[in-house]
Amino acid sequence: MAGHSKWANIQHRKNRQDSVRAKVFSKMSKEITVAAKMGDPDPDKNPRLRLAVKEAKAVSVPKDVIDRAIKKSTVQDGEDYEEIRYEGYGPNGVAVIVEAMTDNRNRTASNVRSTFTKNGGNLGETGSVGFMFDRKGAVSYPASVGDADTVMMAAIEAGAEDVESSEEGHTIWCADTDLNEVSTALEAELGESESTKLVWRPTTTTEMDLENMEKLMKLVDALEDDDDVQRVTTNFEASDEVMEALNG
Repeated sequence: MAGHSKWANIQHRKNRQDSVRAKVFSKMSKEITVAAKMGDPDPDKNPRLRLAVKEAKAVSVPKDVIDRAIKKSTVQDGEDYEEIRYEGYGPNGVAVIVEAMTDNRNRTASNVRSTFTKNGGNLGETGSVGFMFDRKGAVSYPASVGDADTVMMAAIEAGAEDVESSEEGHTIWCADTDLNEVSTALEAELGESESTKLVWRPTTTTEMDLENMEKLMKLVDALEDDDDVQRVTTNFEASDEVMEALNG
C-alpha cells in the first residue's frame, strides 16, 4: 500500500500548481453539482454533497464557486452528467481505474481510449481490473492531531476498519457506505479532517521501476488533463529510490 499513499502525495504536490488548480476547481464544481442534483441541495441532508463540499474546501475551492455549483443543480436546463468508470492497463501491466463525469459518453470513451493507446496502455472491459481494488472511504488527518494510538482509538470508536499512520499523517479507512457516519464521528473527536473521500484501494500492487513510473506518470497526467475525467487511481508499488528519482 506504500505506493498508493506516495501517489496521493504526488497528487497533492501537483494540485498546488496554478495550471492544475483551475482544472481541479472545475472538476470539484462538477462533482458538487451532480451530488446536489442527485439528492438535496442542502449538504446537511445530502451525505454525498457534504463530502464533495468538504473535499472542495480541502483543496481551497472558494466558497462562491461552491455556492454557484450547488445553485447550478437547480437549473432545469443545466447539463446532464452521467458517471462512467473505465478500467485498463498501463505500463508494465499496472491496473488503472478512470472515473469520469460526462454529458457525451461517446466523446469521453473515445478520448480515454486514445489516451491509453498513445501512452502505452490498453483500455479494458469494465471489471477487467476492478477486482484488484476495494471501494473504501478514506479520511486523512495531519500527524499533529495525535499519535498513532490516539488516532487508532478514535477510529475504533467511530466504526472505522483500519488506520495507517506515518510521519506524514494518518489515513483512516472504512467501508464506503460508512464514510459519512465515520467522518462525522471522527470530526467530533479529532476536529476537521484534511480530506474525506471515497477511493479505490488496491488489494494487489504492481512493482514499478523508474522507466515504467515515468511512463505511468505521463499516462495519468494525460488522462487527468481531460475535462471529463474526475480522478485516476492505479495500483503501482515503487521503492523510495524510484520515487526520489522521479521527483528529482
